[in-house]
Amino acid sequence: MTETNSGTPPETFEEFRNSFFYGSRSNLDFKFLTELDAPEASEFFTELLTQLSRTMDDGNAGRLIEHARRWQQRAYGSHAEEKARFRYDDVPHAPLKKKLSDARVALVTSSGHFAEGDDPRPFGVEDMTQAEAEARIGEFLRVEPTLSTIPTGTAPGELRVRHGGYPVAAARLDHNVVLPLRPLLELAAHGVIGELSPTAYSFVGATSQLRLRETVAPVWAEALRADQVDAVLLVPV
Repeated sequence: MTETNSGTPPETFEEFRNSFFYGSRSNLDFKFLTELDAPEASEFFTELLTQLSRTMDDGNAGRLIEHARRWQQRAYGSHAEEKARFRYDDVPHAPLKKKLSDARVALVTSSGHFAEGDDPRPFGVEDMTQAEAEARIGEFLRVEPTLSTIPTGTAPGELRVRHGGYPVAAARLDHNVVLPLRPLLELAAHGVIGELSPTAYSFVGATSQLRLRETVAPVWAEALRADQVDAVLLVPV
């Protein structure tokens, strides 16, 4: 392998595509590249350049978005059998005992949201940046999650989001993407649901799944039951 003028060996194609997954080019929009083998990744980039050339001619950037979305689905779908181990025959879901229009509904999301002034301070770090959260994703995956309580009337400008497992730019532009408070309040106003619980809940979904399932989730469920919640909208991110 020859060296560049800077003395740094050039990257292999494998190193390049792996660099998007918490590597030197950490970009969570394209971390799916690590799920592709080398020929598939090569096909992705070849087609991307072809679509880019067409876009330069007609300005239709939608095809680029669709190209990335289609390959994300293909990459993550290739592990469907492995992910099936997270499906359970004995699920905790139960039918509603009352009409949805009479039900008290709570929102629980794994988006990593919290209200301004109530930072969960992961690992004791105050004002942790998104970049640091991404850099410490391995630590997040080993610890017990922290549940943040968010008053449902919190103004968008007072909402914060930080999560090492997904790109949060869209969530910062419109928190309802993964913390759908506004749609739920509208449903309550139109009588589609009886009422929205005054407290929404959020945590970082990149966490110890065993602790979440065995230790934490049952405690959270009891708290929701104590709040007389009839149904929970779970928003996985």
